[in-house]
Amino acid sequence: MNVKLIGFTPNPEKMPALAAKLTHSKIKPEDLDKTSDKELNAILKHVMNLGHNSIIEHTSFTFAISDVSRSLTHQLVRHRIASYAQQSQRYVNINIPNYLIPPKIAKNKEIKKAYEITMNNIWKQYNKLIEMGIPAEDSRYILPNATCTNIIVTMNARSLLNFFELRCCLHAQWEIRKLANLMLNEVKKKAPTIFKKAGPACKNKGICPENKKECPLYPK
Repeated sequence: MNVKLIGFTPNPEKMPALAAKLTHSKIKPEDLDKTSDKELNAILKHVMNLGHNSIIEHTSFTFAISDVSRSLTHQLVRHRIASYAQQSQRYVNINIPNYLIPPKIAKNKEIKKAYEITMNNIWKQYNKLIEMGIPAEDSRYILPNATCTNIIVTMNARSLLNFFELRCCLHAQWEIRKLANLMLNEVKKKAPTIFKKAGPACKNKGICPENKKECPLYPK
């Protein structure tokens, strides 16, 4: 899995702070930029502590994500307030086996071998269909969820907080949890105040929505 932050709102913490100041000011929007960085930083910290997160929708981040499974992206696109551009299996011929092996399968030699045999057989049949003139858009129907794919994702900061809350949780599926943590590491570098408390609900809210008391992170 590779995750790279390839774009974000310039001054990602300044824009939300300006928006917050506007709501409690007589100053015209075009004059807000005269506010000092120190004041804006204090405003942002105060608003974030209050949980008034609508202002951070003015900041967004774009990630390039590669070598993840279709199983992961099926989960990822359930996060509605985001923009996605995914590698197409209709226009891209996936003729070379490229798939992900879950850790619990990879650590068992016998099961891993059976898994790899199955995958290689699937790709043989896929390439046979292509050779027989079946278009990629139809041949792709036999490809598994394990097939690797690439995707570009853009989310605003508020959506990212919700994404991290759900997907950084230890009860999230392992692959998307790994993705969420890698994305969180990237945005923290650019917007440390916004994402200071970002993470699973047990971290940022002190509650466990899953009520899994056996979890090592369960709030005490």
